Amino acid sequence: MKRREFTQLTTGAAVASATLLGTSVQAQASKPKAGTDYQVLDPRAPVEASAGKIEVVEFFWYNCPHCNAFEPTLQAWIGKLPKDVVLRRVPVAFQDSFAPQQRLYFTLEAMGLVEKLHAKVFAAIHVEKKNLASGEAILEWVVQQGVDKAKFVQQYNSFTVVTKVTKATQLQNAYKVEGVPALGVAGRYYTDGSMAGTMPRALQVVDVLVADVRAGR
Repeated sequence: MKRREFTQLTTGAAVASATLLGTSVQAQASKPKAGTDYQVLDPRAPVEASAGKIEVVEFFWYNCPHCNAFEPTLQAWIGKLPKDVVLRRVPVAFQDSFAPQQRLYFTLEAMGLVEKLHAKVFAAIHVEKKNLASGEAILEWVVQQGVDKAKFVQQYNSFTVVTKVTKATQLQNAYKVEGVPALGVAGRYYTDGSMAGTMPRALQVVDVLVADVRAGR
């Protein structure tokens, strides 16, 4: 979804558009082109990956229907990642109302629950039609998933999670993210479904860019 579309949403609801996953742009077999299939960042965005690792960032929002649709494809791609590539998920905040879900993701991450509950958050919102826009609703839902309430609240309100939320918003701005889902590579490149044509092709673009970074290009 494009940033401008979020102003048309009511709290906790999402309006599907054909901008990212429904495509009018046919995927191309040729090598991706800068300025068309991806953008070169100047200045570069910060990375957290350790030396020798290539960081790929997925920007997402739990309420976004395109992010929900993209998740199974991304998971399959993650399962085939080379050892020198690391994925970093970053929840965006195009509005202040996104902050509770940013905190939700980073709390799950801090508690080691991303693998268990990340996909379930998408399902709760898009399949079960639950409104997880507020901290109260989020807390009620995670407790229903068997998460310790006190430990979750402690992490959710922690300085560490608040700091990660701030850094996530700074990173989305550094990458100039205009819609989600979107992908960043090594702090150098940015692509999304609008540029690449589809999100599966965006992953193909990322693969090419990762190879370029690995080769020192």
